[in-house]
Amino acid sequence: MSSTFVSSSNPWFGAALLNWYPRHRRDLPWRHTRDPYAIWLSEVILQQTRVKQGLPYYLDFITTYPTVHDLAAAPQDEVLRHWQGLGYYSRARNMHHTAQQVVQEYSGRFPGTYAELLKLRGVGQYTAAAIASFAYDEQVAVLDGNVYRVLARVFGLAQDIAAPASRKVFQQVADTLIPADQPAEFNQAIMEFGAIQCTPVKPDCLFCPLQSQCYAFQHGLISELPVKSKAKAGRTRYFHYFVLQYEDTLYMRKRGPKDIWEGLYDFALHEADSADLPARTVVDTVEALGGRIDLAQVEEPVQSLRHVLSHQKVEARFHPVKLEAPLTPKALATAGLLPYKASEIESLPKSILITNYISNIGF
Repeated sequence: MSSTFVSSSNPWFGAALLNWYPRHRRDLPWRHTRDPYAIWLSEVILQQTRVKQGLPYYLDFITTYPTVHDLAAAPQDEVLRHWQGLGYYSRARNMHHTAQQVVQEYSGRFPGTYAELLKLRGVGQYTAAAIASFAYDEQVAVLDGNVYRVLARVFGLAQDIAAPASRKVFQQVADTLIPADQPAEFNQAIMEFGAIQCTPVKPDCLFCPLQSQCYAFQHGLISELPVKSKAKAGRTRYFHYFVLQYEDTLYMRKRGPKDIWEGLYDFALHEADSADLPARTVVDTVEALGGRIDLAQVEEPVQSLRHVLSHQKVEARFHPVKLEAPLTPKALATAGLLPYKASEIESLPKSILITNYISNIGF
């Protein structure tokens, strides 16, 4: 396959995309603004999220927090609650921190160059390029999964896109192709082209304006490009949640740092080596938390839910425990738990796993 690239021989590429884009682009709200805050918000939400899923979140955030000052001033729990369901909650925390950084260090105005944008927390090369080109017309090419795919297929680039070293190769190609007079339009066009024309599976090659020049099409390599090595299988973790309840109160806790779902709320947790937990361990754990099981209200069966993350899988078992008496303040402080009514739980930021369980039990 080809691994070289000569810019002077490819003027057709940008011209074809810029001709294709106005006739096929989707009408999306962030394409009607030059506001770097709105553009940044959309890019953070849409990272590894499809437009159909991300659009309601974008509209919710831009309505709830119309300016970077509004987002910066919001409590983090509230921001996480609005983010709930998107996953990758570190992005939401970084987004909140970045909003505060822009307000405190840049007087509420986003930096106006690619280089300065990279200094913001959670803003990588792709996001910085998107903001710089869309808001400020800087000639810097975006490089996301759609762009990798288009460039690999059209120019026969066989480098493994999962390998960090390959980024430099693809970035050089993209930076060479982007026109100085239409950087924003070009970046939007190539991403949209990958999203709706040169799709991962069953691309629309029959009506593709790049068909005659596309290396992959001409050599029957559409399904082989781009090359992407498979990620290693993630580990499986076994979470045993103790759903402590006294009358109309559930006891929950806020998850700490350096683990999944940081800052979100769940139940008292015992992580084990398997999906099975002896009855004695259940009793001992509840007593260690300062509670006494009301044996007259023992509930069965235990509910099981699975949640797959990018690098790990969580097999969760929920053990409902009705208590004889409410937990004491000392027990709550020791266990890091707090009492909540149903209306209060609704407003807490929670993982989809916990949200689904609460929905199932109808609390």
